[in-house]
Amino acid sequence: MAIERGTIQAQELLQAAPLRIGISTRALFNLEEEHQVFVQQGVHAYARMQLEREDQIIKQGAGFQVVDRLLKLNRNLSVPVVDVVLLSQNSPDLSLRAFRSADHYGLSIKTGSFTSGRSLAPYVEAWGIDLFLSNADADVAAAIAAGTAAARLHAPPVFEEDTQIDEVRIALDGDAVVFSPESDEIYASHGLTEFLKHETENAKNPMKRGPFGNFLHKLSALRELYLDDKNVSKVRIALVTARNAPAHERVVRTLRAWGTPADEAHFVGRSKKAPILRAFGAHIFFDDQENHVLGASQLVPAGQVPGPHDPKKPIIPAA
Repeated sequence: MAIERGTIQAQELLQAAPLRIGISTRALFNLEEEHQVFVQQGVHAYARMQLEREDQIIKQGAGFQVVDRLLKLNRNLSVPVVDVVLLSQNSPDLSLRAFRSADHYGLSIKTGSFTSGRSLAPYVEAWGIDLFLSNADADVAAAIAAGTAAARLHAPPVFEEDTQIDEVRIALDGDAVVFSPESDEIYASHGLTEFLKHETENAKNPMKRGPFGNFLHKLSALRELYLDDKNVSKVRIALVTARNAPAHERVVRTLRAWGTPADEAHFVGRSKKAPILRAFGAHIFFDDQENHVLGASQLVPAGQVPGPHDPKKPIIPAA
């Protein structure tokens, strides 16, 4: 049994309702060449290409690392605590190549939906997905609107060998991702001084959950399940936020009130997030601001969460 110190409560929660990841075939695998054929030549040329390559294993995509590592947490367990569902707008014909590729890499993925071009959004809810990863903006936005954590993955970086083979490291932005965008909106409307005043006055008032708030609670249960006798978990969570002191206090107190401790917190202010994420060794990073995601995706897998901000006017609540 791999679990050494996890609480009974966390174990019962996850065995009754495993952390369920829904991922598109283009997010799990590298299907960019095939996608360009679809865009430039149409659906018939795309389908023909897929049939011609039916026996070829698909290369790994941006979401592969985190999915692989999360699924490995199921080893030696009688009841899985992580479940992954393939969700694809491709035709059922592609399912042969997709499931064969998953099996080739040792990914225990047995279920999925293939919709032949129809939106995946209704199936995100139908499958009870906790986190949806895709390359399609419309499906990601619809999933977020329905209350499911979702992100559009950018092209993967060149993966570096990771010696921590049993560990999965997930990094998240704070405002408008883990937390509600309420504080960001104060910064955008009234400026830095009012933002800092508001956050200082409300330092002991927990923030509301953002689009990834519920996912963080489920992920935290998974982290708790894998705590060892040294209080170290195979599931490592980092918060990487543009906040700095004194606005950091409300973040710490909110996570404490929620019962979702982070293993690491990085209050970067106006500094770039990408070097911090590389140092953390993130297997995936989620942020709502395009400039942060573009910078991060050069070094680590990164996903953009639909947010309330104009990408040309980034919100950086730092002194």
